[in-house]
Amino acid sequence: MEKEENQNTTTKNHQEPEKETANPEENIDSENKKETANPEENIDSENKKETAQEAKEEIKEPTPEEKIAELEDKVVRTFAEMENQRRRFEKEKDEAFEYGGYSFAKEALNLIDNLERSKQVLETDEKLKDTEALKKSLEHLDIIKNDTISIFEKNNIKPIESLNKKLDPNFHQAMMEIEDDSKEPGTIIQEIQKGFTIKDRLLRPSLVGVSKKTSKKEEKTKENIENKEDK
Repeated sequence: MEKEENQNTTTKNHQEPEKETANPEENIDSENKKETANPEENIDSENKKETAQEAKEEIKEPTPEEKIAELEDKVVRTFAEMENQRRRFEKEKDEAFEYGGYSFAKEALNLIDNLERSKQVLETDEKLKDTEALKKSLEHLDIIKNDTISIFEKNNIKPIESLNKKLDPNFHQAMMEIEDDSKEPGTIIQEIQKGFTIKDRLLRPSLVGVSKKTSKKEEKTKENIENKEDK
């Protein structure tokens, strides 16, 4: 028994030094790793601090002269904006004074349209043809229409002249094309509704019919009819 115990103690004594020899190496390795890692981190942190300090040094406060120049620039821009606003308000005020009655004038044109329609109805009435009542009615309607137009003209509302003139998209609106070889294509030969302007602005375009050349098919049919008649 004593021999066995001695053998166990000897084996333990042999095993314990192995543990002691293993631990110091691990400690050395960990210390070496810490020593190798820490210097790099310290260098990076030092570099960051240096760059931050350099950035702070680069940001300089403006001098009094620079501050004065910046304030002068702001004042000049503010005055320019104020001047632009003043001009805009003046323009809006002038337009409101000159064209304030634009919508009223446009609605008032219906009076002239209704007078024209009434005149056409009376003229096409078979019972009133060649009667004194028709002549007097038409005369009164013409007087009312002319007075209305003269009132409009005093307020810078003028009718657009259309007949026998070239179509102008700024003042005329073509509603139909009428074949007519005696006129140049695009010439106004019929006025459906009279247009008006207020000063230099269009109040209402004239509704018109313009001329166009006769088509080739119709020319051929006319020639055929003429040839048959000659035969």
